[in-house]
Amino acid sequence: MFYNKAMNPILHLNKVFDNRIRLGIMSALMVNDEINFNDLKELLQITDGNLASHIKGLEESGYIEVQKGFIGRKTNTTYKVTTEGKLAFNKHLTALEQMINSTK
Repeated sequence: MFYNKAMNPILHLNKVFDNRIRLGIMSALMVNDEINFNDLKELLQITDGNLASHIKGLEESGYIEVQKGFIGRKTNTTYKVTTEGKLAFNKHLTALEQMINSTK
């Protein structure tokens, strides 16, 4: 049980990462320098539109950086986690770990 509100890990969870797809995107980006749209879509097994909407939310939060380019004549969009994104995601994971450990 949590007696000190400031110590309550649930208060440190980041609402942006509540969705499993956003959690998956951030997890993939934390272990890869960058990842392209198609690889991310295949990894998460989701549609183009679903991935695009979640990417937009993470980009608007400042947690990922989008880089658009070309490989030959084909567009290639890659994503990279920002420093702010790394900090926010690590804080979120720490809060989750604290919640899990408090139930033991």
